[in-house]
Amino acid sequence: MSVEVEPGVTSAIEDDVDELALTSAESSDEVVAAAPDLPEEAEREEERPEQAVEEAAPTLEAETSEVAEAVVETTTIEAETTVAEAEEGQLEQSVEEAAATLEAETSEITEAVVEAEMTEAEVTAEETEAEVPEPQDDRAWYVVHCYSGYENKVKHNLEQRIETMQMQSQIFQVVVPTEDEMEVRDGKRRIIERRVFPGYLLVQMILTDDSWYVVRNTPGVTGFVGMGNEPTPLRPEEVQSIMKRMEAEAPKIKVTFKSGQKVRIIDGPFNEFIGMVDEIDMERAKVRVLVSFFGRETPVELDFLQVEKT
Repeated sequence: MSVEVEPGVTSAIEDDVDELALTSAESSDEVVAAAPDLPEEAEREEERPEQAVEEAAPTLEAETSEVAEAVVETTTIEAETTVAEAEEGQLEQSVEEAAATLEAETSEITEAVVEAEMTEAEVTAEETEAEVPEPQDDRAWYVVHCYSGYENKVKHNLEQRIETMQMQSQIFQVVVPTEDEMEVRDGKRRIIERRVFPGYLLVQMILTDDSWYVVRNTPGVTGFVGMGNEPTPLRPEEVQSIMKRMEAEAPKIKVTFKSGQKVRIIDGPFNEFIGMVDEIDMERAKVRVLVSFFGRETPVELDFLQVEKT
């Protein structure tokens, strides 16, 4: 079955088709014209993040630098603090050590002062004990000469005369100055009493004609020590020295040798060695002896009691 179209309708349809085709062509041209701009827009879109990164990089670098400087500064401060604390600790330790040293030195000085004061007090006490009291009258000490070896006998005779003739008020003391001495004989030590002034006595008296007569005419007495017939009294310090010597506790060691003499060592590791006396120290009671070892002389320090004269 066929459809018949009116001529006016056909013409209208063709006009619409032509208009539609023209519209499509224009749209295609617009698309083609706009197409070249798409890559440029894409490139601009790609360049924007890079530009933003480049613009942000200096800021980020500056901030990073500031952070690094802050870190370095913090580290430096911490290091300085650590060094300061260490120095403070060392200073405290040094102060403590110095304080301890000062305290020890102060203690030693205090002990030395106390010891010195005690020694001085002891010496003063000894001197006080040894001091001869000053007489209230004209009494004094005189030196009387007698036969040597008869000192004790003469002393006994004089004491008897003083008692018999009742001269106790004018003649007070008769003394034979002696001291203890240690000697070595036959390898044995022994203490003997030695006279300090052989052939002399000390007499404390008030010098009058009567007292002079009693002393001078005692059997064994040969006279007074003095100028002419006038006896000369001893000075107080001389008497004190003699009395102190007599009261010494430690016995004096008898020395039978002198420098340059040969001696035999009788005690110690050098027993039976023969040596030469080089030096004698009376205060320390020591002697230095030169002993020969393999042809060479060697000094050896010994006590007086370790050697004897050959």
